[in-house]
This record gives sequence, structure tokens and C-alpha cells, in this order.
Amino acid sequence: MAGMEKKSLEQPDERREFGNGRLDLVTLPNVTIGRAVFEPGWRWSEHVKPIAGTDSCLQPHTGYVVSGRLATRMDDGQELEFGAGEAFYIPPGHDGWTVGNEAAVVLDITGMENYAKPT
Repeated sequence: MAGMEKKSLEQPDERREFGNGRLDLVTLPNVTIGRAVFEPGWRWSEHVKPIAGTDSCLQPHTGYVVSGRLATRMDDGQELEFGAGEAFYIPPGHDGWTVGNEAAVVLDITGMENYAKPT
């Protein structure tokens, strides 16, 4: 059995940068945690789609908005906006963008291991 472990998102195991944003990742024995910073003007379909090579984001996301606001549109047209202090789940098949003039900072525990990674 493994012992306790800690890591800092200030010194991530990996950093992925993409237009108007970045993703810092730490990997622990049972989970990869991502902290994404989406600057104003960021949009998945413009800045990450060319990396992913898919029509929409196919990663599921379970997380928490630390600051800022994000909006998401599912492939079926459903839209939802998330703000600071809110937990969320977003299934695969969506586009997302930053709302307003503040960077959105998000912690994600389910969808970042393969996010912004070429398929």
C-alpha cells in the first residue's frame, strides 16, 4: 500500500499551454488533478480544438471554479454558465469559453489527463 503523497500545482508535473490559456497537472496515485487558467477571449473551439483534433471537447469534467466565469454549450445546444465557488460536471461533447474580462481558474479532477493533448 502506498503512503501519503503531496504535490503542488505551483510546481506541476506537467504544463500544457494553448492559445489564451494553460493547464497545470499533478498526478497522484488515484487521480490527475488539473488547474486550468482560461484568459479572457479563450474558447475551446478556437484554442484547443486544433490540438485535440475533434469537433467538440470529448473529455468529461468534474471540477470547481476558483475564480472567473465559464460558459459551456453541449453538442445538443444546452448551455450553462459557471462561476466562482461552483462545482460542476460537464459530460463529453461540448464547447466552452471564458465569460467577461477576468481569467477563469478551474480545478478539474476527471477530464484533464488527456485535455489539450493531441489524439
